[in-house]
Amino acid sequence: MAENTTVSDQNAKPVVGKAERDFVALGIATAAIILFVGTGGSIFPEIMRSALYGEAPPDALLANALILNIALIVFGWRRYRELQQEIEIRQEAEAKARELAEIDPLTGCLNRRAMTSMADTLRRDANARGEAVAYVMIDIDSFKQINDMHGHTVGDAVLIEVTNRIRQFLVKNVCFARLGGDEFALAIAYDPAYPERIDDQVIRLYEVFTNPIETGSGQLKVTMSVGIATDYDKYGFDVLVKDSSALMHKADIAMYHAKKSGKNRFFWFDPSMEHELRFRNELEAGIRNSLAEKQFIPYYEQQIDIESGMIVGFEMLARWKSPNMGIVSPEIFIPIAEEMGVIGDLSEQLIERAFQDALEWDASITLSINVSPVQLRDPWFAQKLLKQLVKSNFPPRRLDVEITESCLHENIGLVRSMITSLQNQGVRISLDDFGTGYSSLEQLRTLPFDRLKIDRSFISELSKPEGHSRIVDAIISLGRGLDLPITCEGIEDEQILGALKKMGNLKGQGYLYGQPETAEEVRSRLAEAGLLNEADPKEVSVDESVEVALEAATETAQRRDPHNFLRRARG
Repeated sequence: MAENTTVSDQNAKPVVGKAERDFVALGIATAAIILFVGTGGSIFPEIMRSALYGEAPPDALLANALILNIALIVFGWRRYRELQQEIEIRQEAEAKARELAEIDPLTGCLNRRAMTSMADTLRRDANARGEAVAYVMIDIDSFKQINDMHGHTVGDAVLIEVTNRIRQFLVKNVCFARLGGDEFALAIAYDPAYPERIDDQVIRLYEVFTNPIETGSGQLKVTMSVGIATDYDKYGFDVLVKDSSALMHKADIAMYHAKKSGKNRFFWFDPSMEHELRFRNELEAGIRNSLAEKQFIPYYEQQIDIESGMIVGFEMLARWKSPNMGIVSPEIFIPIAEEMGVIGDLSEQLIERAFQDALEWDASITLSINVSPVQLRDPWFAQKLLKQLVKSNFPPRRLDVEITESCLHENIGLVRSMITSLQNQGVRISLDDFGTGYSSLEQLRTLPFDRLKIDRSFISELSKPEGHSRIVDAIISLGRGLDLPITCEGIEDEQILGALKKMGNLKGQGYLYGQPETAEEVRSRLAEAGLLNEADPKEVSVDESVEVALEAATETAQRRDPHNFLRRARG
């Protein structure tokens, strides 16, 4: 292991140096011995003659000097031995401090600081032999979820087992470290003529994790996202790679690309990934700035009664009115906002604005909003939404909250509680994109949904020459059996509309009725149809039961958690 200097080393050296300088005590003892030999050579004969023959006693001054010499010898020797023991103890402590500074205490492998030094040494030696170095970044997928669901004790056990399994396949000329959290790294020397050998080793690494990890709470299937970077390309050794930190940065970018591409896979670094990451960072900065400037705006897609052709509602769709990029689609910024943890703030801004817009519509027209799976992990979501309803004075009976099937599998108990809380106040709940997820009949039976929305991927089958879809027929029959009204997404041509008209009383939406529109365009459309609210929106009152329920929920939350209630309720 390479020698490294730590703060503890620097603090210990002066003390040890002082102890080493105290070897003067040994010098004192040595001088006392020499003096003892000289003094004793003259006084011991006198002592012997006095004792044996009764001659005159030895000189008192020399006798006292002899006794003092003996005392100095004893003192100096004992002091020397104590100092030697002290130095040994301190040197052991220094070695332990160096080890602690270089070794991860949980897993026993190198830490980030030591990895940097060791990887630099490995790379220097490998390049001298004509070998390249591959830096491999490993990140455990969804490790935070493991900690949240099973606790940090299980999380630590997973990290230890991951370390042990990686060690199983390590070969010579490999540095292995835990960089922190759930991130690990390998630095591997290899023949640049055979880069596929690194692929083979990474594939072996994935094979090591084929079997689940046994924990106290059961088996856990662990997957990894891996990024690889090298200091060698088709032109030879990369002169721009100055040290292992540069390699680690590139490998980290490749690992992030693996995460974004679906996890449980690996990628070699490519310069285009860096450009993509830079664009991602610009998007994140733009999202934060646009939140502060309120540049996210709602668009509205018509929802039509298929039989009569009348407008019965609008679905709110998010758009980003960026000063640099223009109107940005939600497919681009919503996933990023979710990863950034700002999707709640963004959604609240859009909903608040949509409530104000919808208050101008006729009281018969509903407003549908989509809820992110991330928002449904917030146990305070229902209270926040009810608070917005009261603040905006928007009638709950006109609100339809759309939940996707994927939300049902993360925390069905919490979702059920939220659905019940909102429905108790008159809010309707729809199951969105039905048929694309894994919801069971049991969930449909036990969860009190008010409506099913058939995904556009199934509705599009109706545009085929036969104009028929068994899946659509089955879902509509299921809805009738469960007494759930149906909304059909993706109505884009007359053939689809004609097929749906034969299937009963349905609600539909799609580009056949028009593209999503701004609030101003919707207002103009409704004005032409005579569907604007003639009453002053400020005079429209929210059902008092909503305010009562919100107050009751507030009081309960304050009693349970008086210190954190306001912070949580405000998001």
